[in-house]
Amino acid sequence: MPYLLFVTLLWAFSFSFIGVYLAGQVDAYFMVLTRTLLALVVFLPFMRLSKQQWRLASMLMAIGAVQLGVMYLFYYHSFLLLTVPEVLIFTIFTPLYVTLFNDLLCGRFHRRYLLTAVLAVLGAAVIRYDRLTSDYLLGFAVVQGANLCFALGQVGYKWLMARQPATLPQHQVFGCFFLGAACVAAVAWFWLGSARYPTTSIQWGLLLWLGAGASGLGYFLWNKGATQVNAGVLAVMNNALIPAGLVVNLLIWNQQADLLRLGAGGALIFLSLFLNEHWPRRHRTAASAH
Repeated sequence: MPYLLFVTLLWAFSFSFIGVYLAGQVDAYFMVLTRTLLALVVFLPFMRLSKQQWRLASMLMAIGAVQLGVMYLFYYHSFLLLTVPEVLIFTIFTPLYVTLFNDLLCGRFHRRYLLTAVLAVLGAAVIRYDRLTSDYLLGFAVVQGANLCFALGQVGYKWLMARQPATLPQHQVFGCFFLGAACVAAVAWFWLGSARYPTTSIQWGLLLWLGAGASGLGYFLWNKGATQVNAGVLAVMNNALIPAGLVVNLLIWNQQADLLRLGAGGALIFLSLFLNEHWPRRHRTAASAH
């Protein structure tokens, strides 16, 4: 849980930085490639793979290709089809996908996880609902592609690491995650990219921070945190980023926000976290009493 909270704060700044300084000014495919390559460079010095770990390495590459590489391609393209509020509201379905993918891999259905995920979705919807444009169906589909990739990667990493020795140093193999993402980003940039590169030191500095910090450190800690919580908490935390991002934007860039809706939606998200943590204790107490 501490890892997920830390990364939520870390990523809360990223939305505003991208929206203010990079979106529409720098080629999206170049940004994806730069971020994944910088994140890969961060983890290359820690790479330690034995002969027995090449299967693990290939699976991590596949997870990185989906969760980061393909997800970013969907996500950045969505800004060409939708307004920023529309992109944000369409991302609120990620917790449902996390819950459903986890149940699919576990072979059983958790009603509690689904309920808390729905509460988190409702909370995010209260915060981010604005009038939608009439032509948004394609944009909705593109954002759902990003949501599915992000959810599948999280659950896949959680499932994969649960089957590895507890003594495995995750930072020694996590570079494979970014290698898979970089392969996808390189192909996409080669075929679809344009010659719109950063032109200011601020833009280059932000790309450096987004690559090494938000992507490199952020995705490692997020996925590591995913292995330490149940699927219900992981699903809810996917939407905790929305109120955090709005608070950062409000405090730093003084953007207008409906504080009543922000408070009400945030309360629903925290309620879903509380229920997810409270119900297991309640059931354990009832079971011990019997």
